[in-house]
Amino acid sequence: MWQDVKALNATSSTLFVLTLLACIASGVWWVSQRPMFNLRTIRVETMGEDELRHVNNLTLRNNVLGKIKGNFFTTDLDAVRQAFESVPWVRRATIRREWPNQLIVALEEHEALGTWGEDGRLLSVKGDIFTANLAEAEEDHVLPEFEGPEGSEKEVLSRYSELRKWFAPLKLVPEALSLSSRYAWTVRLNNGMSVALGREQSSTTLKERVDRLTGIYPQLVTHLQNIETIDMRYQNGLALSAKGLKIPAEGAKPKPVTVVR
Repeated sequence: MWQDVKALNATSSTLFVLTLLACIASGVWWVSQRPMFNLRTIRVETMGEDELRHVNNLTLRNNVLGKIKGNFFTTDLDAVRQAFESVPWVRRATIRREWPNQLIVALEEHEALGTWGEDGRLLSVKGDIFTANLAEAEEDHVLPEFEGPEGSEKEVLSRYSELRKWFAPLKLVPEALSLSSRYAWTVRLNNGMSVALGREQSSTTLKERVDRLTGIYPQLVTHLQNIETIDMRYQNGLALSAKGLKIPAEGAKPKPVTVVR
């Protein structure tokens, strides 16, 4: 081998290149560790036009700063993103570097639509389930209540939007919406009345039942006060309960009530 000039030259060139690369890597590492690249500023912005309502500097300092490691070059941006997204009210975060020692963080907040279940979680206007301070969520108004099987959040959100439109002619607003484990719907309105709509046998089942209720409801309230529950699962009728509703005694002449089908 020592007599093979070509092999010796190739080996020498390879060793030279490897040495050069090692020197360059060491130089880059040395430069990257200079104090000028230590993270000095983390600037927080909002993704949308609205200002951040629930996320503030104190919340971020308590939840995030201790989790950020490294400098401008070595910080794991994905880990930083996850740290910010673990903060209450933060829906989404994007992180980018800004030369030579800054991180720019853009945050999107959750917007609470209502409560979810009985464990204090919240449902956002985009159908996300998240955990945050309920008192902060209800600072403007009492939130509607939602409940459903795991994974049904967006379906419940969509149905709630439709029910608001369907009950608008009666000037009634849904205050609670529940989807049972058997996928039967029940809605409570702002007059305290609970309406059982049942399961969806077709894509139009619920709409037809609500339309039937809105058609007969004005006549019902002329005869009955303080209706508590209405069951619309019957094909051509309904069942209801109301405070003060009594069955006439035997022999008594009942007050006539018109039934519309």
